[in-house]
Amino acid sequence: MLKSILIFSFFTWSTICAQEKKIGTVYFEFDKYAVDTVQEQNVVAFVHDLDTTEVESIQIYGYCDDRGNNDYNLKLSENRVNAVKSVLVANGFNKNKIVIVEGKGRILIDDFSGGSLTDIRSKNRRVDLLIVKKNSFGKGIYTSFQDRHEIGDRIYLENIFFELGSSTLTLASRKELDRIAVILQERKSIEFEIRGHVCCTPDYYKDAIDRATKERKLSLNRAKSVFKYLISKNVSSLRMVYKGLGNQFPLGKGDEFDRRVEFYITKI
Repeated sequence: MLKSILIFSFFTWSTICAQEKKIGTVYFEFDKYAVDTVQEQNVVAFVHDLDTTEVESIQIYGYCDDRGNNDYNLKLSENRVNAVKSVLVANGFNKNKIVIVEGKGRILIDDFSGGSLTDIRSKNRRVDLLIVKKNSFGKGIYTSFQDRHEIGDRIYLENIFFELGSSTLTLASRKELDRIAVILQERKSIEFEIRGHVCCTPDYYKDAIDRATKERKLSLNRAKSVFKYLISKNVSSLRMVYKGLGNQFPLGKGDEFDRRVEFYITKI
């Protein structure tokens, strides 16, 4: 058991305008993960300054520097994210808005050109908090299910993404769908279409090729993957259908945002 106290080298917050996310970064000393009182106050002060009615979700990711073995560092990074999550929940932040808590383990160093080895390692020992604002994609498009919806609303789920040419759900996508399945089981009147999308195809093709099947049905297969996963989580198939929309509806925010699945509300 580590006997440790977390000392933040510094605590920074910034905004990624393209994704409309605010990022908080907490830096750790070597082999440490516990949160001291002073640094807890820094995290809480930032959260209290947020208009929580405008916060869609928080995603928490933990990292370690390159020293030590993979298994140990994965556990250490998980301890770091759980320590930060505990600070947020203990100080009144809605735990249901914390949608991802994930330790990612070591960050390997390939290039020292950005600074000294000591500096690079100190920046790699961190937890990142991504604060996602509500409805950052325009009228009728949301980043999670809301208390009230209208027929025609689209729910764009940021954490349901796919690798290029793949319809296989990632670990982060499955975690997000686990959360969505709970919501859907509570709101049994909602019916919806699951709409798959692709990026990076010429205009003369409506869809892309799925590497696994060699068929030009990638967007359909992505939607089908979500459909089947929700069924496995006891969401009735009678409430949902799936379809592929190919490359017809890019978000204009980059290719990775178009390798996605959306929910389109058809009945409330």
